[in-house]
Amino acid sequence: MRNPEETIQIGERIIQVIKTIYDPEIPVNIYDLGLIYEVHVDDDGMAHVKMTLTAPNCPEAESIPVEVHDRVLEVDGVSDVNVELVFDPPWDQGMMSETALLELGFL
Repeated sequence: MRNPEETIQIGERIIQVIKTIYDPEIPVNIYDLGLIYEVHVDDDGMAHVKMTLTAPNCPEAESIPVEVHDRVLEVDGVSDVNVELVFDPPWDQGMMSETALLELGFL
């Protein structure tokens, strides 16, 4: 069983790894795009990632969640990963970080 600080650090490492994953159609990482709704790590190192896609019929609907799963599983301290793909609330541009908005020229 980990102490709370270790669990927080694992969560931060997960977010850093997720920030290296890009939607092939948009030159911004999926975290800054706002596609990651939640990252939670329990005391046993089980990572839970709740995410969405820019659209339910996104051509990358099968590959992005698999990449998230595989990359998060490689994070030190993660014992297993559950990636939950949700479409409620639906994604919109208002979910993007300021960094993403700047990179895409919206600011």
